[in-house]
Amino acid sequence: MAAIELPLADEAATTRLGEDIAAAIRPGDLVLLDGDLGAGKTTLARGLIRALAGDLSLDVPSPTFTLVQPYDLAPAIRHFDLYRLASPSDLDELGLDEALAEGAALVEWPDRAGDHLPRGGIRVALEHHGDGRLARIDGPAGAMDRVVRSIALRTFLASAGWGDARRSPLNGDASARAYERVRRDGADDRILMNSPPLVLGPPVQDGRAYAEIAHTSRTIAAFVAIARLMGEKGFCVPDIHAADLDRGFALIENLGSGRFLDAAGSPVAERYAAAAELLADMHALSWPDRAEAAPGVVHVIPPFDRAAMQIEADLLIDWYWPAMTGTPASPTLRDRYRAEWAAIFDRLEHVAEPTLMQRDYHSPNIIWRDDRKGRDRLGLVDFQDALIGPSAYDLASLAMDARVTIPPELERRTRDAYIRARRRSGIFSEDAFVEAYAIMAAQRNAKILGIFVRLDRRDGKPAYLAHLPRIRGYFRRALEHPALAGMRALAETNGLLAGEPA
Repeated sequence: MAAIELPLADEAATTRLGEDIAAAIRPGDLVLLDGDLGAGKTTLARGLIRALAGDLSLDVPSPTFTLVQPYDLAPAIRHFDLYRLASPSDLDELGLDEALAEGAALVEWPDRAGDHLPRGGIRVALEHHGDGRLARIDGPAGAMDRVVRSIALRTFLASAGWGDARRSPLNGDASARAYERVRRDGADDRILMNSPPLVLGPPVQDGRAYAEIAHTSRTIAAFVAIARLMGEKGFCVPDIHAADLDRGFALIENLGSGRFLDAAGSPVAERYAAAAELLADMHALSWPDRAEAAPGVVHVIPPFDRAAMQIEADLLIDWYWPAMTGTPASPTLRDRYRAEWAAIFDRLEHVAEPTLMQRDYHSPNIIWRDDRKGRDRLGLVDFQDALIGPSAYDLASLAMDARVTIPPELERRTRDAYIRARRRSGIFSEDAFVEAYAIMAAQRNAKILGIFVRLDRRDGKPAYLAHLPRIRGYFRRALEHPALAGMRALAETNGLLAGEPA
């Protein structure tokens, strides 16, 4: 990709460029800041570091005399200033290799290092230009793609009247989506959503990619359409202030940061019950299978069909099983596993109640708003992959929260809160629902076991492995229902719930 040039009118513009690069930076990135004295290198570095810290007042001293200054951020950052480097060979003593192994590095005066810097860095050359500065940015294709997209996000913000907003990345999820908090004087904070069009990947079955079979949303239009649909039905979703459906950008309302956990990190039972009751309200309504994202842009809400359920459940046998046993599943075991699921899905057809299924209805995606009443207490923020599927799925997602350990008693209380609310709303078959709940809980947790291993082995995200003991416990719990006796026997006989990687 060709280098890009950006005029920077003043120091504030230089700081904003640092924030734009912060949104694009990844572990392993080397950012080289080149330019004469007073060109703005430290200003840009300060903007980048403060954006990653989410703290506009963070003290970011120039490391001119210390040569290196570390910051425990996400990713971890080490800020190098090589102006006083005695010899290029002295760089080896400063820990640049360790910095890149553990996070990212910013290097001012990179030319002082001679040929001792690794190749492939993002180089930002700053020079005086009239009353301001000119930035020239160059680097390897993958990194430049991220930088260019981040700068395009700044242009999108400007088109929405937020071009001078301060950007600060938020923790992402397991997808390619990214989120930022944006702030400007005299206005409430907003959330900047960066959702690039989905890259399907190679075909895995019948010429189709995994995401096609699982009905993963492909563009931000799904988020916008479902948000509008749910908002029209009276549920608390973010207002969408601006959206670029083609590029995958949206500027949305910040619903807050209230959590479902107490100060000690334990789940708050009353909040889980309230979330279950909100689900009951949703499931008592009739939902269409399409919604409009913009005039003439209609999002069709796919069904959670057998093919989607099966390919998700297959993640356990495709990823989790080999990781735990050290060997791929045999064709015989794979056939038996899939046959058990086929029988389970046959049963599901007789007990499932179709509705709008948000798919990831659990604590990280529900904002507790303590100062609000009724439905408005619960803000919903992650629903772009919604399907038309069994109502029991979202309750299983909540009551067996993948990120929070839910004891059996709290799971039961959460499920009972939902059932009581459904009884009040009209005709409701409790026995059928409880069976569908067990099936969906088993299917979902089989999927998550595989996904979390895949995130480690394929995507280099080992932190997800810490959740495996909890998910195994949930899977065992779901398999206690009589409808899942065959899967339980298969799991017990073949060690599908092995606890440690081989």
